[in-house]
Amino acid sequence: MKKLISLFLSFIIIFSFAACADNVTDIPEDDGKLTVVTTVFPVYDWTRNVTGDICNVIYLDKSGADMHSFEPTASDIVLLAEADVFIHIGGVSDKWVDSAVESAKNDSLEVLSLMTVTGVLEEETVEGMQTHDHGEKDTDEYDEHIWLSLKKAQTAVNAICYTLCKADSENAETYRSNAAAYTDKLSELDGRYTSLMSSAKRNTILVADRFPFRYLTEDYGIEYFAAFPGCSAESEASFETMTFLIEKTKELSLPCILVIEKSDGKLADTISRETGVKVLTLGSCQSVTQADADKGLTYLSVMENNLKTLTEALG
Repeated sequence: MKKLISLFLSFIIIFSFAACADNVTDIPEDDGKLTVVTTVFPVYDWTRNVTGDICNVIYLDKSGADMHSFEPTASDIVLLAEADVFIHIGGVSDKWVDSAVESAKNDSLEVLSLMTVTGVLEEETVEGMQTHDHGEKDTDEYDEHIWLSLKKAQTAVNAICYTLCKADSENAETYRSNAAAYTDKLSELDGRYTSLMSSAKRNTILVADRFPFRYLTEDYGIEYFAAFPGCSAESEASFETMTFLIEKTKELSLPCILVIEKSDGKLADTISRETGVKVLTLGSCQSVTQADADKGLTYLSVMENNLKTLTEALG
């Protein structure tokens, strides 16, 4: 039955999505391996560390597009119709998931929503931050950037391991061994962040950009100021927000201000000119492409670089 659904949906792709070939997800050949579909880069990277080469791990958002505007293609639905496991974050950006899974008509698909196992925080607005209208509170209030907590990453990896063992008990021992080795690495890096905070001269950062780092700052007691909340669609700061951030940079004698990767940098450049401080990048893992991953970029390497950045910002 799954094969018939896949064939039917493949015709939809051919006739309806021919002009969007770059967005079509490759469906792995039937090689006997488990097919695991993941959404954002951290989930993809965590999963492939648990599976090793036992499974076909697919990264849906492989173009590195903004997760907040991601929409699945018809080929993604075909993929879910054929997949064994589907792992996603579960926040407001994943509103599409329920309908996509329903359309896939795959009763044997194991689905893991990581926000249900890691615990979540409400997205907050701090002093000077330019707010935006979230819409209905009950769906949009929680910060979905859970992967920027190394502690929650360990919980997520263990949940991924459990789900894989449930779907493929034959390789359970390998999944458990790989997960244990990987969580040891996450724990070691978490300890180095904690050590940084025990000796840092400062405990405040300023991000002249969106702020997806709520979980990271919560883990280590870092105070912050920022231009926009993490899920904001805003890109132009108001005069009031810009003035506040300039004055706060001067008041706190900060050695640098921060932006996220692929920022347009306009606000940061203005603050830098007015204060004389440099601009550094704090990685959010939100725009990593499949090509980046194939070249060796990993979740751990991003978080290692973030530790170096924070060492300079807080030192």
